[in-house]
Amino acid sequence: MNMTIPDFSPVHILIMGDVMLDRYWHSDVERISPEAPVPVARVAKIEDRIGGAGNAALNAASLGTQVTLLGITGQDQHARDLEALLKKAHIAHGLIKTQNKPTITKIRIMNKNQQLLRTDFEQNFQEEGQEELLSLYQSKLNTNIDVVILSDYGKGTLKNPRRFISLAKAQNIPILVDPKSPDFSNYAGCTILKPNMKEFKAAVGLIETEKDIAEKAQNIMLAYDIAHILLTRGSQGMTLLSKNEPEIHIPAQAKEVYDVSGAGDTAIAVLGAGIAVKMKLIDAVRLSNAAAGIVIGKLGTATVSIPELHYAIKENSSGGVLNEDQLMLAVNHVKALGEKIIMTNGCFDILHAGHVHYLEQAKALGDRLIVAVNSDDSVRRLKGKERPINSLARRMAVLAGLSAVDWVIPFSEDTPERLICKVLPDVLVKGGDWHPEQIAGSKCVLANGGEVKSLDFVEGHSSTAIIEKIRLRSEK
Repeated sequence: MNMTIPDFSPVHILIMGDVMLDRYWHSDVERISPEAPVPVARVAKIEDRIGGAGNAALNAASLGTQVTLLGITGQDQHARDLEALLKKAHIAHGLIKTQNKPTITKIRIMNKNQQLLRTDFEQNFQEEGQEELLSLYQSKLNTNIDVVILSDYGKGTLKNPRRFISLAKAQNIPILVDPKSPDFSNYAGCTILKPNMKEFKAAVGLIETEKDIAEKAQNIMLAYDIAHILLTRGSQGMTLLSKNEPEIHIPAQAKEVYDVSGAGDTAIAVLGAGIAVKMKLIDAVRLSNAAAGIVIGKLGTATVSIPELHYAIKENSSGGVLNEDQLMLAVNHVKALGEKIIMTNGCFDILHAGHVHYLEQAKALGDRLIVAVNSDDSVRRLKGKERPINSLARRMAVLAGLSAVDWVIPFSEDTPERLICKVLPDVLVKGGDWHPEQIAGSKCVLANGGEVKSLDFVEGHSSTAIIEKIRLRSEK
């Protein structure tokens, strides 16, 4: 990912939606209750964070933007706690306080950074403070707002989002929406709609292929005058869909997921900041994707900083882990640009210097390197029941982190012949003393006018030898 992170400080973002207090009870669990077979959590520390739409505001503020947050709370201590947190984070706010219902609060009971239980205290605000909120929103739109973000958690604050969208649209202000309702007509006229996969399926019905996603997204955009849909897909990254244009997939950077809480808030905040400073849309989406990848490695609702983003875009300069449909979209795109595709495969159980050298050699033969990786069951069939040492997810994560590797894809068969014949790379490579005609997939690659090459491994390096050395040492 080659981009420069801009200065976000001139940007003013207006964020409105369901505001809530996230409270964490950090505890130690050392025994089972004598009253019932349940763990006893001895609370050692209580921590409060800004949640819901407030977390999106906090993420925008962490980038250096000017932020105004609007929402509805109760008239209680939890609302005062929220205001104190917002003041500390330098987030301007207009919270409409109602006497009839309490501030939405979520309490998470933690044990050594693992969530044991979440308790929610909430009532719907759809009948509370709506006209007062609309009036406040209208006044804030006249204060040089660059982007509006509507963060819908389904708690009633955004009872009628189309009213807010039309007011911003009338002033040519981009409107980004993080939806909750399965009726996407509620968000008609917005600039970017950012559902996750579950929300998208709830709105459009059954999804079986990437083609289904593209077709149904186009129907939604045309029916409801939505310029773009950014579909967030967890471990499968993001897909950007625009009216009457081919979809663009941005793969996730493979990593261990620690906590997905608030990742969507981070994604839309960073996307909004990018739109506000006139970044190219695809660059803003890539930055948003990188930011979401950072926060899922943190505990609970969290923010991302500019230094973290700098590091992420530097480290994530390759591609990522794709499924088969996503790979074909990517392959067809770069083939149309005239780029040369190289493909190789293997178990890559314990990655060593020989692998790295081999993959660098392979990448030097063209523009894009695809690495197909045996599934765990496939490795067991080839190497024995004690293998692999590392799971498929971990093996792919390490490969995706190498600068030489663009895309990583798993396969479950004993050989990747079917996959190779589908991709039809310009160059197919394999390490070791394989003759080209012995390499799986060579016949279809050669028949398509491609090349098949056998590259030498570095002497003295092999996963099997490393495993045996470890075993012998452990037996001494």
